[in-house]
Amino acid sequence: MPTSARTYGQFCGLARALEIVGERWSLLVIRDLMLGPKRFDDLQRTLPRIPVSILTSRLNELEESGVIRRRVLSQLDAGVVYELTEYGCELDHIVLDLGLWGARSLTYPKPDEVFTLDTAIISLYATFREEAAAGVHVNYELHHPGEMIVHAMVDDGALKASSGALPAADLVIEPQGTAMLDLLNGSLSAHDAISSGKIRVEGDPAHLDLFTRLFHVPPAPERPSGLAVH
Repeated sequence: MPTSARTYGQFCGLARALEIVGERWSLLVIRDLMLGPKRFDDLQRTLPRIPVSILTSRLNELEESGVIRRRVLSQLDAGVVYELTEYGCELDHIVLDLGLWGARSLTYPKPDEVFTLDTAIISLYATFREEAAAGVHVNYELHHPGEMIVHAMVDDGALKASSGALPAADLVIEPQGTAMLDLLNGSLSAHDAISSGKIRVEGDPAHLDLFTRLFHVPPAPERPSGLAVH
């Protein structure tokens, strides 16, 4: 265990997991490495508010724990990248499930909160409903503010999402403001999104209704009020 990491003094798998990945920023570093190897500078761009010293510490700690590794690129590229190990890749579904759980409590972004390209891609994986995609073959191109473009290819229950435009996509989606979050959490229907102009589309509008079934953020349970009595 990294000597700089806190310890809980408990012989418990959960405590051990938190000692490895529970430090501030650690899971976000892992989140961004889920999309592929990155240089130190790449991680600074995807995590714009992390101090250099903290990023260095987290990378060292995660490497020491066997979650990530450094790899030297070919001489043509001449550099070092960080990537998840096989052990680290086992966190994929855990991170996505935790991301979806947290998304159920999202309201709307604050003025000082950033939404990155990597976050846009990860959000597709986190909200994807594999069971609803059985037998479905459809491709989407999504435009986010700041000229961010991502695409999602659904192929019989499997999803492949990445950055960039997708030629011949079945539907191009251009949400306005917070319309995408409203669409994902069900507070805005596909029909109302289009008719109100909150979401512009290119292609068959029926594919937007399908999108809401393939990608969804379920509502969080209502908060209990008062004192629970049994």
